[in-house]
Amino acid sequence: MTLYLNDLGLLCALGNSKAEILKRLLAGDRSGLATSDEFGTRCIIGAVSSDLPQIDERYSLYNCRNNRLLLAAFSQIEPTVTDMIARFGADRIGIVLGTSTSGVRNTELALAYWADHGVLPDQFHYKQQQMGAGADFLADFLGVQGPAYTISTACSSSGKAFASARRLIRLDLCDAVIVGGADSLCGLTMNGFAALESISTGLCKPFGLHRDGINIGEAASLFVLSKDPGPVVLQGIGASSDAYHFAAPNPDATDVIRAMQLALDDAGKTPAQIDYLNLHGTATVLNDAMESKAVNALFGSTVAASSSKGMTGHTLGAAAALELAFCWLLLSSDDERGTLIPNSNDDERDPVLPALHLAKQGETLGRRIDTCQSNSFAFGGNNLSIVVGRA
Repeated sequence: MTLYLNDLGLLCALGNSKAEILKRLLAGDRSGLATSDEFGTRCIIGAVSSDLPQIDERYSLYNCRNNRLLLAAFSQIEPTVTDMIARFGADRIGIVLGTSTSGVRNTELALAYWADHGVLPDQFHYKQQQMGAGADFLADFLGVQGPAYTISTACSSSGKAFASARRLIRLDLCDAVIVGGADSLCGLTMNGFAALESISTGLCKPFGLHRDGINIGEAASLFVLSKDPGPVVLQGIGASSDAYHFAAPNPDATDVIRAMQLALDDAGKTPAQIDYLNLHGTATVLNDAMESKAVNALFGSTVAASSSKGMTGHTLGAAAALELAFCWLLLSSDDERGTLIPNSNDDERDPVLPALHLAKQGETLGRRIDTCQSNSFAFGGNNLSIVVGRA
């Protein structure tokens, strides 16, 4: 069964439209990353700067920034979804999302209000921070009755959503699934990563000699997955779990290699058939060392690769869907030169790392990009890799 990624809506620190984001992405634009002290620790973040749509009063228990990000992304795919609801029926449309923060920022603000006033604000509802709130909100907003749920496996959350969405269609439970994820900035993640000493002191430097941690970002990315022919094919998914450590990656990279190989096997591809590899590339010392080892072991140093987190920040639970969206943009473009996403880090490559072909700004494949692979790794060893191709 061939499944297609028919449409895409996304917004992140690079903008709120596909054309704007692709232009800035290929230019290696890092201007979306800026210093902030809004969340209790002064650091560089990748915030969405565009105005977000308001959530109607009748959905007030879902009213949080995370769901407003989802609503903004959904507005870009609304005609496709409306058409599929009309053709397949509301009970045949599913929703599978990934997140790691949901609306926890609302709870942070509500608790601050409670500390000052002794009561919670009238507009606060605990549902706003529940992990499943995004899928529940979209299902309620759209009036669809298919399966609707959220997956939370830290930074691979929205990638795992694609495996689950694909299964719903293969089991004939759905004809189409809205799939992706969203994460919004909050004090919990800012201070949590600061406590782990994983926040960069400046702009993050994926695979750079002077890398010292991540910049946290926010984003929403929503796709429509179905059997209807579309511009991009979901070709393969590979997942593994090494359970090595709560936060640190397994340095031997065995299970990350396994996830990438499983994705290739599922897609019926060899490493040589991948035109571009979007790396997890968090810019932490340990992750980049582990991923370099894994990629070099499986692909050698020839496949064009980069981390896009130097332009968006690490969007945590939304990262997998966001970076798959970047692959979708490459595959659906008519660029016959195959312009690659650069590994923007304003730093020299760490010579200790196993050699990788890290794409530079303006570098091209020399032909159309036809096949991409994207990696996402998470706390607890939740590893995921996805292969997508031009239809």
